[in-house]
Amino acid sequence: LSQNNTTMRLTILISCLLASASAFTKPQLSGVRNIQSPAVNNRNRIVVSSSNENEAALGEKMNGYTVKQRLREEVESPFRKVRLAFFGISAFSALTALYFSALVAIKANIGGYADVPPLDEALVQVAINSGGALGFGLLAAREIKVGQGNLERIAKGGLLARLVVEPAAEEASKRTLKDYRRISRVIVAAGGAEYIRSLSMSLCSDQLADENTLPAALAGVDVMIVPVLLDENFNVVGTKSAWRSATPGENDRNFDSTRADEVICFPSVLSMWQEYIDSDVKTAQGQGFDVLSKGITITVKKNGRILRRATGLPPFGDMVGMMEVADGSKFGMPGDSEKYGGP
Repeated sequence: LSQNNTTMRLTILISCLLASASAFTKPQLSGVRNIQSPAVNNRNRIVVSSSNENEAALGEKMNGYTVKQRLREEVESPFRKVRLAFFGISAFSALTALYFSALVAIKANIGGYADVPPLDEALVQVAINSGGALGFGLLAAREIKVGQGNLERIAKGGLLARLVVEPAAEEASKRTLKDYRRISRVIVAAGGAEYIRSLSMSLCSDQLADENTLPAALAGVDVMIVPVLLDENFNVVGTKSAWRSATPGENDRNFDSTRADEVICFPSVLSMWQEYIDSDVKTAQGQGFDVLSKGITITVKKNGRILRRATGLPPFGDMVGMMEVADGSKFGMPGDSEKYGGP
């Protein structure tokens, strides 16, 4: 009987061990589908919806500027609002003090009041408070003007990045100028028909004794040119046909409109280009420049910022020799160590 009890205990112990071992074995995956719970799917949908709502909120305009643009302005000038609050409160305090000091000065001038200082002291207090109110008020107005200028610059920079171009090379898809950041420097050259013709001849014909190698040289320094044709009313019109049909002059030998295609892009979605370039045209006109005949150029650095605005044809020779240094790429573009050397 004792031996039977011992055998039974061993059998029960082995059964327990086998059951425990099977509990830790990896379950068989054959015939089993991975079904995601509705709660997980709903959670994913909520995240996507929240992301879309955040993008829509950032893109919502308020007084002409989006929330994203205002946030960027605050990042670039983090203490501007602090200064504005300080100058505004100081101006209000000075105005309050000016009110009471003016009352004291009036009492001192009338006379008969025992609790007022002499008139000359009261006038000094009026002058001090007036100067404080005026000075702090001007400083507060300056901060508002600077902030407005920053917002305009950021908004115009965002519009510049969204401008659509069509590369002159065949079978090339349309791109935005944002796609050229860190890849190319973009030169926007806008002017009348004769200006565009002169620009085309300078790149696509041999005007000197030797062969014109400007397109290859510009490609070597990552320059992309966007010619923009303006009509007599300074409206942006189709440039590609005017570029292709340009008529060479007596000194323009071996003209081929496709010679510079590797460095040429034509503007597309002309309404956006009109919106962007309109302010530059008005600024040039206000300074007395003939935009149609002389043209204007806007040079954009690789980081998307404006390097300079000028009139006339782009100085291609200078750009080939000094563009790497002019826009800081040789010294301040992370990731270009393989091209320029250094750490």
